[in-house]
Amino acid sequence: MVDDALNELGALIEVKQMDVVVGWEVAFGELTVTVRPEALIGFVEFLKTDRGCRLSTLVDITAVDYPEREARFDVVYHFLSMYQNHRIRVKAAVEEREMVPSIVTVYPAANWFEREIFDMFGIIFKGHPDLRRILTDYGFRGHPLRKDFPTTGFTEVRYDEVEKRVVYEPVSLVQEYRQFDFMSPWEGAEYVLPGDEKADGAKG
Repeated sequence: MVDDALNELGALIEVKQMDVVVGWEVAFGELTVTVRPEALIGFVEFLKTDRGCRLSTLVDITAVDYPEREARFDVVYHFLSMYQNHRIRVKAAVEEREMVPSIVTVYPAANWFEREIFDMFGIIFKGHPDLRRILTDYGFRGHPLRKDFPTTGFTEVRYDEVEKRVVYEPVSLVQEYRQFDFMSPWEGAEYVLPGDEKADGAKG
């Protein structure tokens, strides 16, 4: 029953926004519509005002990184209709240096969501009124949710007791801390733990 209603909604959106919609599907009880990124503002205005949609609430915006793709990122929007009691997901595939239109003028709640995506992924939202980092420090280097961002980061931040201030230093890991023994958490213990005999078998 739910899937029937979502299929109806998907077909309605495709018919009314034929030039914008790249494709749509209903899976796991959820409707996902893929659109052209340059048409986002007009499309979300349609979702908000059309009597068949009335998606009054922007729930969330996020992104997904696919480094192997030419269009590296998916920007993903989640909308809710308080009037019709349905939700949809809208996706737009964008290239690494491609700017995405900001939807703040249509959904003011997009402001901080778009700033978070800019901070975490480096995606630029054209027309955003105040696009700057929101979760990391102003001098932070890189974008932490990109798949190619190193897990150690680039900079260490600490309070220096001598200088009495916060200092920034390049991350420096001693090589010995990169070597891990996964056979036992009790390295150097004088007694044998259950399972340690597997290590001797592996050596033999």
